[in-house]
Amino acid sequence: MPVKKGENKKAHPSESEIRQDIVTGDWVVIATARAKRPDDFVSAEQPVQEPKSDPFEDPEASGQEKDVLIYRRDDGDWSLRVFPNKFPVVQNSRTAKDLSEGPYFAMSGVGHHEIIVTRDPKRSLALLDTWQVAEVIDAYQERYLALMNKKTVKYIQIFHNHGKGSGASVLHPHSQLIAIPVVSPGLSLDLAGAERYYRSTKQDVFSVIVAHELEARKRLIFENEHFVAFCPFASRAAFEIWVVGKRHNPYFERITDEEKFACAEALQASLRALHQGLNDPGYNFYIHTAPCDGSDYPHYRWHIEIIPRTATWAGFELSTGIEVSTILPEVSAEFLRKQLQ
Repeated sequence: MPVKKGENKKAHPSESEIRQDIVTGDWVVIATARAKRPDDFVSAEQPVQEPKSDPFEDPEASGQEKDVLIYRRDDGDWSLRVFPNKFPVVQNSRTAKDLSEGPYFAMSGVGHHEIIVTRDPKRSLALLDTWQVAEVIDAYQERYLALMNKKTVKYIQIFHNHGKGSGASVLHPHSQLIAIPVVSPGLSLDLAGAERYYRSTKQDVFSVIVAHELEARKRLIFENEHFVAFCPFASRAAFEIWVVGKRHNPYFERITDEEKFACAEALQASLRALHQGLNDPGYNFYIHTAPCDGSDYPHYRWHIEIIPRTATWAGFELSTGIEVSTILPEVSAEFLRKQLQ
């Protein structure tokens, strides 16, 4: 990744910064373009916009940037569109500026931040037809492939925020894609763990997980030919769900057309079970996939993690990093399975 050394050591006020923790090596993004004044943080919770102020119903009229991808129906109306975020976490640039200070390393927050929007302003992914969810996954893949070889991109995070407490500031269902020049700390831990498990056992950890969940079936929620959805054995949150492919594949962008529909079916079944069983709770889901940094990750497997917003982190979780779930994943899975019968 190109980093201009010694040039313009001060970031522009509207530019984001990527800073590295000198102790842990973890990365943080300081998205100054989204902040205003210190007083704005007095009331941290932002209201979710009502449909009457929906900026995604007519993106051109609300001043969104030009589409980078649009899918149209037979009648000519759009069914899905992708455009750059009007308030990006990172800025599109060919190079990153070195913003280091003393012993600390930092650089300008470069990359790409895009919004993936479905047509219906009220129907969440849980309520769409399966082919419509498959269309969303198809858009994820298309934009991933378009950005993965950019000079400032080593890692692409695709995620979806839904409902109160999830971080969603607009009710209209939408996903986001953020491409950045560093690999996230969370994924780095996953990659290292998968590699460590293989070296210890000579087995792929995700193959072991999938095989056991299919055999035990007590945490299983949904299964089709290509994917399984289950509550993880060590769930971090109540009703957490993972959607994992049966085929070993570290790279989401290599998903096949057949797998896309099967993935959509598993993802939608999981979200529908949450919607019906928990009265449409807030949740976040995201794709964890091997980075596009040119390295090989043969022992990882891409997957989707769904985290319902059923609790708030308190002192113990924040101080230890150990998350507390108040229900057994076996009980969660049994409850969610019943929603799909």
